[in-house]
Amino acid sequence: MPTLDRTTLRRQKTGLIAVDHERSAGGYTLFAPQTANGQVFLVDLDGEVVHRWQLPQRPGRDAVLLANGNLGYNGNHPDSPNLFPGWSVWHGGAFSEVTPEGEVVWQHTDLMHHHDAQWLDNGHLLYTTVEPLSAELARRVQGGIPGSEAAGGVIYADVVKEVDRQGQVVWEWRSWEHLRPEDYPLHDSFERYHWPMTNAVSPGRDGKVILSLRSVSAVIAVQRVSGEVLWRLGHDLVAQQHCPSELDDGRILVFDNGISRPHVSMPFSRVLEIDPLAQRIEWQYADTPGYAFFTPFMGGAQRLHNGNTLITEANFGRLFEVTRAGEVVWEYVNPHFAAYPDAPSRQYLPGENNGIFRAHRYQREDIAWLRD
Repeated sequence: MPTLDRTTLRRQKTGLIAVDHERSAGGYTLFAPQTANGQVFLVDLDGEVVHRWQLPQRPGRDAVLLANGNLGYNGNHPDSPNLFPGWSVWHGGAFSEVTPEGEVVWQHTDLMHHHDAQWLDNGHLLYTTVEPLSAELARRVQGGIPGSEAAGGVIYADVVKEVDRQGQVVWEWRSWEHLRPEDYPLHDSFERYHWPMTNAVSPGRDGKVILSLRSVSAVIAVQRVSGEVLWRLGHDLVAQQHCPSELDDGRILVFDNGISRPHVSMPFSRVLEIDPLAQRIEWQYADTPGYAFFTPFMGGAQRLHNGNTLITEANFGRLFEVTRAGEVVWEYVNPHFAAYPDAPSRQYLPGENNGIFRAHRYQREDIAWLRD
């Protein structure tokens, strides 16, 4: 009798699942598997790998293509301190700009970096870090699992930084200077070692910076000059969400994971398009039944040029494209499975997986170096 693969997800079909060439937005999809030993893949609509990069570290979550054709890579720096359980999984700290041939042309290190980073058009880097709160501020953080602070009772809080090409900080936003801890309580299911856990940062229009605060289920827009919060999408709209981005009409596209959604006993994920001023959902994608589309953490949504949306169902390595009517026109499952390479990460997320933090779609004209 043949031995069955013990990894449940790998027993499912992987690679290209389906494609509708006529209704898809077309182009090439970039993704960096969390456990593929630093490999980054660019695949076409037929699921064929048209280019591959090999980086020295596994991703500190993400990789993107820059306007000059190079790869912007957020690597998981091996020297980052082990601040608390989970940090080993979601920290980054080793930023590299890499040519298509694999030459590293720029690097930046910040051992306190975690989760997201945005490579800006002016060459700057916008990303999230942490610093320990004072004991007084830590006592004001509400909610969370009692007694689950980091060693010494420390709570780490988020700081957003922008650095220039020389690595100098040109803008900084400290969460505790602009958010009252009492107004952003942690969910009861979260440890108290990280508040409010900014898992995404995105530049918006008119000088805004948009932040996703996962462990308090909020999306906020920050005014760069003053640091003040311009608007907030709260827990009545989102639940432990990821990847908010501002669309051309000012609406916010966000991946809503669905954990701890109020008055819902069966979690499911969805992608929302929200008017932040009216506090109203204008469009959404969810599957039927709802639990057919679900990822408890990570996840992404990108609005494409023809109105379709590229979605990353992150924990299951599933990438798919939907029309405005919610019809799937492209679907691909990451075939690269492995365990996390370091012991702290394996303890936090055991077993082999094919997770992807976020995928990105590019058109042929965006990739001048790509050979036909």
